[in-house]
Amino acid sequence: MSIDEIIEYLGARDGVLIQQPRPGDGTPEIAWGDAFFFYAPDGAVPANTQPFATLVTKNYPGDERSRLDRPGVFRVNIHVGRELFTTWTGRAPRDPEPAGTDPSVTDTVIAHPVYGELGWLAVVAPGPDTAGTVRELLEVAYDRARARTHRRSGNR
Repeated sequence: MSIDEIIEYLGARDGVLIQQPRPGDGTPEIAWGDAFFFYAPDGAVPANTQPFATLVTKNYPGDERSRLDRPGVFRVNIHVGRELFTTWTGRAPRDPEPAGTDPSVTDTVIAHPVYGELGWLAVVAPGPDTAGTVRELLEVAYDRARARTHRRSGNR
């Protein structure tokens, strides 16, 4: 599964705003080449809201354990919430990570190495073993973001 496939998959959904920082657009250089997905039916990045999914193509400070500095490796990060996080990891988001956990393993659903405690899952280099699951998890994250936005605006 490629970055472009994920962008196309989410971009086909109503109300999805995709932010793709590039040189010269005023975004921090560290974010260039990554993608951030928001539910934003008005086309503006929502205030005080995190994206519901992200694609990162490099290590960030404090987030090097996925080893995204390997050629062609990226990580998709998906905010699925407490219940689905627990289903996939076998532990609650705030429970300690099991010893020996390797967040650089590819094509496997893992707890996000930094934001797992907030209900985020991740997949490094999604491939044939996780492509369908990534689509399903992205759909859940999209639905959750859409519902949250409608709840906050009073539109159900």
